[in-house]
Amino acid sequence: MSIITPELIQNLNSNGVVVYPTSTLPGLGCLPNKIALDNLYRLKNRPAEQPVSLGVADIRQAASLVDVPTIAVDILHNFPRGSLTLILDAVTKLDNRLGGNRVAVRVLADVRAIELVNAVGPITATSANHSGVEPVFSTKLAAEILGLGHECFVDGECPGGAPSTILSIVKSEIEPDDYTVTIIREGVIPRNDVETWTRNYR
Repeated sequence: MSIITPELIQNLNSNGVVVYPTSTLPGLGCLPNKIALDNLYRLKNRPAEQPVSLGVADIRQAASLVDVPTIAVDILHNFPRGSLTLILDAVTKLDNRLGGNRVAVRVLADVRAIELVNAVGPITATSANHSGVEPVFSTKLAAEILGLGHECFVDGECPGGAPSTILSIVKSEIEPDDYTVTIIREGVIPRNDVETWTRNYR
């Protein structure tokens, strides 16, 4: 039986926010549109200049929002699911709270999160925990702290651990099929592993 209820889907499609489990900490999701982002940023009291990433079931699910070069597909296939977040060029400029011309995308690993984004499409993948506060691992508790009701969370416990490693993939202005991979934040995947893969690519 699915734990993704019609109420959860309706909440998201009505520009609400949902706390959902990820492979690290509870995520806070909304659809990538202005009204939903307004609601999310207001709820978390998050500065508008701090963009959020998008969570997807598969990198191809993000293709309507970002360019997905072959190197992005290949690097995701060579590391554990959910361990990398890729910053990619937007197809057209998005809301600055999503990064504007450059958008961070994470392929989700938790099966409940995957089921959720398969139902509604890409959603934000920011932490449901407030910055600087001791994190909680229960999606129900995270939702209660945010003042959200039962229709606003996918029940589950998260394992914690290191965050995803964030990589920026930039297309060369000289060689159309050449890309530069830059490590923005070292997380669960060590810097050396990414650098080794990049050197051996192709």
